[in-house]
Amino acid sequence: VTGGQVLVDGVDVREFAQEDLWSYLGLVPQKSFLFSGTVGSNVRFGLPDASDEQVWEALDVAQADFVRDMPEELDAPIDQGGTNVSGGQRQRLSIARALIRPCPIYIFDDSFSALDYATDARLRAALARRTRAATVIIVAQRVSTIRHADQIVVLDRGRVVGVGTHEELMDTCETYQEIVFSQLTAAEAS
Repeated sequence: VTGGQVLVDGVDVREFAQEDLWSYLGLVPQKSFLFSGTVGSNVRFGLPDASDEQVWEALDVAQADFVRDMPEELDAPIDQGGTNVSGGQRQRLSIARALIRPCPIYIFDDSFSALDYATDARLRAALARRTRAATVIIVAQRVSTIRHADQIVVLDRGRVVGVGTHEELMDTCETYQEIVFSQLTAAEAS
């Protein structure tokens, strides 16, 4: 934090020990990374003692149904960096890894960009159910990913230019309107 404050439960994050702060967060970075091992070991990285049932539940929320089609399922090998799975599969495994551990705060940094629109929609619906009691921050360039968020923050060159719901921003934020109309038809935007 270089200016202002970031508060977690009313406490400035600079007052937390780094390990304590990380215990609050489930993070999926923009560049999803998988480790050499198995599907199960990659998901369990978020919660090492997780049961198979917990792993499958996280995979189901993450829409990683492709794992059930792999001959070895949870024991299916993953190459270093996840080079033997697609970008969308890497993202879904990384999302499952974050979701396996219940957290008060989840951050998804452009974590749905490699997903097709139908998978994105199913994942967001399942995510909403799974994270009902948590704060969820989604960084996205796709309007469809954030459209139903409780609050959208619009940035332009690193500056906040709008805050509100989709409907509010369609009425008040020219930058948001431009983004929406570049991605959606007028009928889809309303």
